[in-house]
Amino acid sequence: MMARINMYVTTWCPYCAQAKQLLRSLGASWEETNIDQMGMTRAELAGLTGGYTVPQIVINGQPIGGFDDLYALNVSGQLQDLLQD
Repeated sequence: MMARINMYVTTWCPYCAQAKQLLRSLGASWEETNIDQMGMTRAELAGLTGGYTVPQIVINGQPIGGFDDLYALNVSGQLQDLLQD
C-alpha cells in the first residue's frame, strides 16, 4: 500500500516546490491544499498540522513538518519506510 500524503502549500513558496520535487523523485504522489486559495489562516494550519509555515506535510495522518524535516527523513532513509506504509 502506498502512503497517503497531504501537503499544505502556497503558490509562492520555494520550499513547497522543493518538497514536491523530492517526493516526485521518489515516485510518490500527494494531495495538495493551497492554504491561500482555501482562505486558511496560519492558526488553522497549525491546528491541523502543528506547524505555521509551509509546506506542512502529513504522511498517513502523521504530521512530519516542513521541507527540512522531509529532507532529513529522506537522508536518514526513514522517508522510504514511511512511504511504504
